[in-house]
Amino acid sequence: MNQPVHCILLIDDDPDDNYLHQLVISESGLCQTTRVAESGTEALRYLTQTNAPDYLRPDMIMLDINMPGMNGFEFLDQYHQLPDEQKSRLVVLMLTTSLNPDDRQRAGSIAEVTDYQAKPLTRAMLRQLVADYFSEPA
Repeated sequence: MNQPVHCILLIDDDPDDNYLHQLVISESGLCQTTRVAESGTEALRYLTQTNAPDYLRPDMIMLDINMPGMNGFEFLDQYHQLPDEQKSRLVVLMLTTSLNPDDRQRAGSIAEVTDYQAKPLTRAMLRQLVADYFSEPA
């Protein structure tokens, strides 16, 4: 089966959400590798350690907003400073439980944020993201 996404980086402090989202991604057959960072700090470390043996540049980042230590917006402030070759190739998705319209509006004003979706990740949501951002133009 064709796997149009090489690597997805999940950034979420909730192990249950990470487990579920990894399962959805794995069962979809649309992605070769999933990496998990349980904090914004851990994600930034992963993105900047490009010589690490397990490093794969993510095609897509799925980012939670509400995390202790460094929330999703604080992560994005730091992420914005990274060189382009250390950022996601195509998509930064805010994947969150936040129903706050201010969060959605704030995310929409950040250039690197491609999309904003409510948790949990579903197969249909993932298929649509892949169709929107990873399909070859006809």
